[in-house]
Amino acid sequence: MESSSTARVLVVAHKTAATPALLEAVRQRAVRGPAEFHLLVPNPHHPSWRPAELMHPDVTEGQQVLALALPLIEAAAGGRAEGTVSPRHDPMDAIEETLHDEDFDEIILSTLPRAVSRWLHMDLPHRVAHLGLPVTTVIAQERVAAGTA
Repeated sequence: MESSSTARVLVVAHKTAATPALLEAVRQRAVRGPAEFHLLVPNPHHPSWRPAELMHPDVTEGQQVLALALPLIEAAAGGRAEGTVSPRHDPMDAIEETLHDEDFDEIILSTLPRAVSRWLHMDLPHRVAHLGLPVTTVIAQERVAAGTA
């Protein structure tokens, strides 16, 4: 890839889509050179598991994540970003399907801290690296939350 071409960066996140760590990774990537960012949110789970989605079936948790995170990612990138919610629950399936349908040059994978991350426990960063694209793994910072519900 020539330095003057615009890289397509697939950003994969769910609960960490609007975290400072991910936004900083997007900022740093944008500084390195021209890039377009696409946020992929794997389907968190079947809608019947979320009472709010049963009451408002047109707005899924994944769509809520996109609505919150895309403006923040655009601000961090200094330009427009796009995003989709995958119908796939398994993040690896969601990534492989997205890469099958579209071309990307690199992946930023954002996850929760090791103690609570299902993605790290299933070794997702290592599995994604086998797809042949450069992968940056961003782990959200843990913080002690006192008095939060």
